[in-house]
Amino acid sequence: MDSSPTALFDSYEADFKQIIHSIRGKLDGDAKDVQGEQRKAALRRVEMELDEADEMVSQMEIEIQGIPQSLRPSYQARIKASKADLTRYKKLSKDVHAQLSRAELLARPGAGGDATSDEPYGASDRTRLLAGTALLEDGSRRLLESQRIALETEEQGADILRSLRGQREQIQNARDTLQRADTSIDRASGTLKKMIRRMYQQRIVTGAIIAVLILLILVILYFKLVR
Repeated sequence: MDSSPTALFDSYEADFKQIIHSIRGKLDGDAKDVQGEQRKAALRRVEMELDEADEMVSQMEIEIQGIPQSLRPSYQARIKASKADLTRYKKLSKDVHAQLSRAELLARPGAGGDATSDEPYGASDRTRLLAGTALLEDGSRRLLESQRIALETEEQGADILRSLRGQREQIQNARDTLQRADTSIDRASGTLKKMIRRMYQQRIVTGAIIAVLILLILVILYFKLVR
């Protein structure tokens, strides 16, 4: 198993490209060539794959935090390109949905039944068409708002990950500092012990010298006073 820091990123990117390829095939093929329920089913599959692709981009943004700084710029550019592809296919999917909704509105029974020579649609058909358009616009606004919230959430998650990584580095630095301090304390303790031993040795030597001097003085006094 590849344990390089970019392995997971490359894996998610490969999955993303595979999903985008599948989405492209459906939007260029089934979503245009077929009609009715088959077209709706193809668009539903496209929506699910777009969600999967969005998840792959989120995982790529998480994994890039563990990539070394020297390699990160090129991977950030790859994420930007992936986001651009995802946005483009989301817009294309929305356009196909809008076309399908308009086609269903126009295909309803009675469409054009009340039309006059001055209006291409009857009043009831035009009302339904306007209502459907308003519904699509409202759905588009909600989708854009959801995307905005999702992006903000992703950015907050990335900020949290960066903060946690910084705190981990600070903890590791503090641990290394404590280990160095502990080593220095051990060395200082050993030095103090050596100094204490030398001090005691010097005291013993000094005491021995004093004892010898006293003994010599006594011997000298003995010979002078007794003899």
